[in-house]
Amino acid sequence: MIKAGQIERPKTVLVVDDQEINRDVLEAILEEQYEILFAENGREALEMIRAHQEELSVIMLDLMMPVMNGFEVLQKLREDEELQKIPVIVLTAEREAELRALQAGAADFITKPFDEVEVIQARVGRIIEMSEGRKLISAAERDALSGLYSRNFYNEYASRLFRYHPELRLDAVVLNIEQFHSVNALHGRAFGDEVLRTIGREIRAFLAETEGIAGRMDGDRFGIFCKKQADYPGLLKRFQRELDRRFPDVNIHLRVGVCPWGENTDPVTMTDRARSANSMVRGNYKNPIRIFDEEMQRQEMLKQRLLNDLNRALEEKQLTVFYQPKYDIQCTPPRLSSAEALIRWQHPELGMISPGVFVPIFEGNGLIGLIDNYVWTEAAKQVARWREQFGFTLPVSVNLSRSDMFDMHLEKRLVRLIEENGLEYRDIKLEVTESAYTNNAQAVLDVIRRLRDIGFDIEMDDFGSGYSSLNMLSDMPIDVLKLDMKFISNIAVSETARRLVLLMLDIARYLRVKVVAEGVENEDQLEILQNSGCDLVQGYYFSKPVPPQTFEELIRKEIQTGRTKAE
Repeated sequence: MIKAGQIERPKTVLVVDDQEINRDVLEAILEEQYEILFAENGREALEMIRAHQEELSVIMLDLMMPVMNGFEVLQKLREDEELQKIPVIVLTAEREAELRALQAGAADFITKPFDEVEVIQARVGRIIEMSEGRKLISAAERDALSGLYSRNFYNEYASRLFRYHPELRLDAVVLNIEQFHSVNALHGRAFGDEVLRTIGREIRAFLAETEGIAGRMDGDRFGIFCKKQADYPGLLKRFQRELDRRFPDVNIHLRVGVCPWGENTDPVTMTDRARSANSMVRGNYKNPIRIFDEEMQRQEMLKQRLLNDLNRALEEKQLTVFYQPKYDIQCTPPRLSSAEALIRWQHPELGMISPGVFVPIFEGNGLIGLIDNYVWTEAAKQVARWREQFGFTLPVSVNLSRSDMFDMHLEKRLVRLIEENGLEYRDIKLEVTESAYTNNAQAVLDVIRRLRDIGFDIEMDDFGSGYSSLNMLSDMPIDVLKLDMKFISNIAVSETARRLVLLMLDIARYLRVKVVAEGVENEDQLEILQNSGCDLVQGYYFSKPVPPQTFEELIRKEIQTGRTKAE
């Protein structure tokens, strides 16, 4: 860009012709607009081109010259990746040579004798303008670090390849660097950039050996479309070997996902599938490559089906809230104390779908908030109905997903549910998984503190399943710890598991919070927990999650025995 006060330098034209009269005529025509350089033959021209490569805007090239003719110059330019970017206008008096010159890479031609001054000026100006436009496009076309196509151009060129060359049958490959943000954090951005450059160079070297294209899609993710390879693990080893050679003192690990070519597949779908395969081996250092297969395709189709059907499921109430009772075990016999709300999907065509199938899908696509809101609404209504029906309030715990924490309307939604159903804040307990605290913990803690200040009880779900529990417990505003069921499953047979549970119960007593043990399935587990001071349990020993009508039978049984108790 020319700044104010600066004078733009004239563009430079190289005139290559062995006839002095022709050089003089072209100089007279162009000298007012351009800076003119001259060469008398092809060899001299190449020397001039290499010396002035950066400043040349166009080459005007005679075809018939001694020492080296114009066709030989065109061939030399074509073989050089940088020099071929300089546009060439051929100068000829032979009409039959024009087509051959254009096929050899010339951008245009001017016929001798040079008697149409305005036409020559216009053609030179147009070619320079077109060339500068291509340079601008080229600058956006290539990623500066890797030298590969930028994301948009990669996607566009991939689409063209599939459209115009279906016979190539290209596979999609997605390559990632494992924990690249840690590489940058530990060694600096400049080091990370050099890693990206190294991968780009090796990908370009690979593509020089086969057909295909590649691009840097974003950050540390690279996309490749290439002819089917006999040994994709070998290809991954090739890239990994180059990184190990280039950075021997740093552990940098790659992972790869591949989607093989198939009938009726488009490049966008194939890239998505390769990326899904890539994601499935995240953190798998022993086998960091996955090929998209029929089972993955089945899962992908199911995923898309469920995403498409969610809104209809919410409207038609295909989603049902089940309730699993929690029992106070520090009394004899144990008493029904509260419940946890758990979602189930009775799909009209697919049947009962486990939340273990659909919840991760909606979490990954940012739609889990719709399901959470549905559960909150149904649970609040159910608590109100049971209170009216049975004359007492049975609190219900509902889940808060990590994405809910960043909903700016979260507090208003929950408060409105309480008010609309005439409930107390402690009638709806909020469960937050331990893992939700580990990333951007401060933002999550701020939300939890505000909700607790309003009056909600906060339960930490799956306590012990993460890695930061002990470090963060002092900052966490919680009322209940829920022990992860994998600790409970072995307490009757493993001394280590029993000691861990006792330790966590001691921590809870120190923090003065209650403890709920999940996954209690037998009397031995129950007895150990009772003797250890655990407050509440839930699990198949008492009841699996059941629909509201079945849960009401448990309430009636408690009423008949006089054992009902709110937490």
